[in-house]
Amino acid sequence: MIKKIENIAKFEKELQFYNKGYNAVIGIDEVGRGPLAGPVVASACTLRYPEKLKNIELNFIDELWKYVKDSKKLTHKKREEVFGFIEENFFTGTGIINSETIDRINILQATFLAMKSAVEELYRKNKLSENCILLIDGNKIIPNISRKQICIIGGDNTSKSIAAASIISKIIRDNIMTDYDKLFPEYGFAKHKGYGTKIHIEALREFGVTSIHRKSFGPVKNLLKN
Repeated sequence: MIKKIENIAKFEKELQFYNKGYNAVIGIDEVGRGPLAGPVVASACTLRYPEKLKNIELNFIDELWKYVKDSKKLTHKKREEVFGFIEENFFTGTGIINSETIDRINILQATFLAMKSAVEELYRKNKLSENCILLIDGNKIIPNISRKQICIIGGDNTSKSIAAASIISKIIRDNIMTDYDKLFPEYGFAKHKGYGTKIHIEALREFGVTSIHRKSFGPVKNLLKN
């Protein structure tokens, strides 16, 4: 019974908006605003079978549902394990904006662009109703987008769709940074994923700035001045 109650609480926002008559409730989250290198990645997720919400206690008893939560609360191994489960149960779309674009338009605008791209890919890949609402994790809505949207601080605590988006984004970005580690092995990207750790800063000072570094970010920008 505890598991069932736990899962019901996590579908709070989905239930709220499907009950209001929306045909698609889409959770959106991003990963990678803070790193000094690599892209910002956003994902958009919506339940494949929202009609199952009519009987949560019957349809959402799989053990893996409890791991569809804020990606930061999961180990890398558990995120990898739940990734396939999410793709089985959600339609997904992803937007990836590289460091060059981040430098050109700034990280906030790049994040919005990644979110827009994620929604566009979601609709491009799947036949979804335009009678939808976007649930944005955080405190800022996406500008210049026609679809209805709301922002939800701590949204991955009340929406499985947002939580799913956070995991998809994290896995995809981590894989990108692991691939970059093969191109730039001296920087340790596979370990810190581009964040400004001591090891990363020391590598920057020793080996210089790469093509995937965000040159508009303070620590990188300061090195370029010297």
